[in-house]
Amino acid sequence: MIKVLVNGAFDLLHSGHIDLLNEAKLIGDYLLVALDTDERIRKAKGNDRPINNEYTRKLIMENLKPVDEVRLFGSDKELIDIIKETDIRIIGSDWKHKPIVGKEHCTKLLFYDRINHESTTNTIENYINRRQLPR
Repeated sequence: MIKVLVNGAFDLLHSGHIDLLNEAKLIGDYLLVALDTDERIRKAKGNDRPINNEYTRKLIMENLKPVDEVRLFGSDKELIDIIKETDIRIIGSDWKHKPIVGKEHCTKLLFYDRINHESTTNTIENYINRRQLPR
C-alpha cells in the first residue's frame, strides 16, 4: 500500500485544497492529512488565525471523500514522525525554494502545481476588502 501525506493548516477550505487532495489520492492508496494545531498556526500566521479551530478543520477534513486519515501536529518533531510513516509527500509548488520541515525524511517528495491560485490568505484579504467597499 502506498501512503501519501499532505500537510498544512487547511484553515478555510477552497477549491485549491480540494484539487490537491484529489490529486494526492490518485497518486497512492491511502491519504493521510496532517493538520497544524491552532497554536502552531498562531505562531506562524498571527493571533487572528486560524479562522476555524483545529476541531472544526479536522472534522471537515475527515469527511472529505479522498481523505483516509487526519492527524494534528504541533511541532516539527511530530510532523517528522508522521513523514517517516509515509511513502510520498506532496507539497504545493510555492514551497520549491523555501525550507521544508522534514524534507530529508521524505522517501519521495512531489510538488503540486496549483490549477488555480487560490489561497486562504487571499480569500481572507478579498473578504476584508469587499466588506470595506462603500455600499
